[in-house]
Amino acid sequence: MKTLRPEQLGVATHPSPLPYGVADEDMVPSDTLWPQGRPPQGLLLFEKAGPRRQLYFEPARTRAAIVTCGGLCPGLNNVIRSLTRELRRSYGVGSVLGIRGGYRGLDPRRGRPPLELSEEAVEDIHKEGGTLLGTSRGPVDLDAALDFLKAQRVDLLFTVGGDGTQRGGQALLDKARQRGHALAVVGIPKTIDNDVPFVTRSFGYGTAVSEAVRVIQSAHTEARCVDNGVSLVKLMGRHAGFIAAAATVASQEVNFCLVPEVPLSLQGEHGLLAALERRLRRKAHAVLVVAEGAGQALLPGDGQRDASGNPKLQDIGLHLRERIGAHFAARGLEMTMRYFDPSYQIRGCPADTEDALLCDRLARHAVHAAMAGRTGLVVSYLNGQFVHVPTAEIVRGSKTLDLEGELWRAVLSSTGQPARWS
Repeated sequence: MKTLRPEQLGVATHPSPLPYGVADEDMVPSDTLWPQGRPPQGLLLFEKAGPRRQLYFEPARTRAAIVTCGGLCPGLNNVIRSLTRELRRSYGVGSVLGIRGGYRGLDPRRGRPPLELSEEAVEDIHKEGGTLLGTSRGPVDLDAALDFLKAQRVDLLFTVGGDGTQRGGQALLDKARQRGHALAVVGIPKTIDNDVPFVTRSFGYGTAVSEAVRVIQSAHTEARCVDNGVSLVKLMGRHAGFIAAAATVASQEVNFCLVPEVPLSLQGEHGLLAALERRLRRKAHAVLVVAEGAGQALLPGDGQRDASGNPKLQDIGLHLRERIGAHFAARGLEMTMRYFDPSYQIRGCPADTEDALLCDRLARHAVHAAMAGRTGLVVSYLNGQFVHVPTAEIVRGSKTLDLEGELWRAVLSSTGQPARWS
């Protein structure tokens, strides 16, 4: 068993204006399943999130900044709004800056001036998709960024984004430490793919699954209204198939669910094309869902990387559409294909009710942590609790589907597809 606590900037000496607080000794285990009643090997204990009775920063003299980075995700505006309101209403922080255009907004040579986030400025933004502040991908000049933060007298920096964003936040913190600047950097994990380690559910994921189900329902209608209709739906999921798997189970209309965790084979008796042909002979229609990161071994990469440094994925959806069409044409079999790629429509949606609640709670816990002087952490919803996870643990890797777990077993049951392709 190992206890992991975030860094503390110094002694917290200012009384909190909130009438309640969480004890620093309160810890939450990383795993709630204890076989034979004993803690599993490698169990981690994380500090419980929540307001502290003593603050490191004096609210009236504190300035905060918020930055959103990476791809769009439902709930970004909810997070911005709740951060702003918790800072201003609960703590009395007088100034909250919105950094525009992602990390490039921390470099005056590249970005636009920040916005002052008043309560009026964020009044209705939660009703809209996207981010009021704008976003971008790519690295930041650490010295320029820290010069900017110091010039703007920023004490708290809230980084809303995925693993690349949190790595950038950690690098900024390291630079601030080197230069003797007390900066609280607190991350809020934003990944629509739900693939962040030590995070049970990231915001935007629930909305993405709900919207994906709507698309699958339309795809099913298109497929069954023609003879040998095939609908192919490509969903998000670079390295993990959580959205594809959950939408498959929720819809109960998918016949094949293809995810990055399961190697894909198209040819042969036990390949996808033969299985699809058998399905059409039996039922005369089929729905396939594929995560964007599935089947990449079938598509040799060109070595290119995006602005965040991630390898650029080849388009598995277009590849499958072409290969399926060619297979049936070569065999002289009738087939009508419908192709759906709703990724950007889903990313730009406003958050649904469950995600709105999650965004609000994540934002408030992030403010509590920063005001208490915690830094170098990400606020996580883990096993029904909110905890402080040191950023170094978050950026070590990605979470993937457990192919022996309940969700994937439900996929196999609802689709009837084989557990492996060969």
